Amino acid sequence: MVQSLHLTEVRKFTELIAARIQGDGQRPQGAVVLRGEHIYNCADTDRNVYFVKSGQVKTIMVTASGKRCLLDLYLPGNVFGELCLTNPRRTDTAVAMADTELVRVSHQRLLAILDREGLLELFTAYLTDRLAEQQRIIADLVTLESEMRLAARLLQLSKRFGQRCDRGMLISVRLTQEELAEMVGTTRSRVGFFLKTFREAGLLVSSRGPIIINQPNLASYVGERLPLGRGLL
Repeated sequence: MVQSLHLTEVRKFTELIAARIQGDGQRPQGAVVLRGEHIYNCADTDRNVYFVKSGQVKTIMVTASGKRCLLDLYLPGNVFGELCLTNPRRTDTAVAMADTELVRVSHQRLLAILDREGLLELFTAYLTDRLAEQQRIIADLVTLESEMRLAARLLQLSKRFGQRCDRGMLISVRLTQEELAEMVGTTRSRVGFFLKTFREAGLLVSSRGPIIINQPNLASYVGERLPLGRGLL
């Protein structure tokens, strides 16, 4: 039976994958992508997995009507594009949010490395968690109000990318209000209003520049308002 990975285990596992890719003995395929450039596009056939050496990447989906949804973010040390192992045709678009240095590895080489290192079962658990997370995001878009969706995503971001500072938990990824709006399916003006409300309620310390949250307060706020039976992110 495949066991689910905890967040700290996911971090360690992606770091382990990255280390094995770079130490494989074959020269890794490097690439530098400038800010705003696409790494791959929706509907592309791309059987590569990517490791972020520096910079920041986002994955997005665009509806037929042109509405954008920001799916996820990746910082140095993160791996992305791994869902090519389940579907060779991309269902999302990867965009560099800053000048970004990547390492690219084919899915065949990645699977060979994982098999050799005895990591295939862990990788299966990792992929299962990634798919479950995407399903949870979709469920939130359908079942939660936009204010609650924003609170839940900020809490998730703080757990994935948070760095503790003297004022609270700093979310180390840089996001515009427009990008936050794309994450939760609302407008930029509504995001601005919600952030102001969160600051006044003591859930956020700062939303100008890097976002700093009061993690205990935000976790309580989210936990009290989630649908019955739904756990925290």
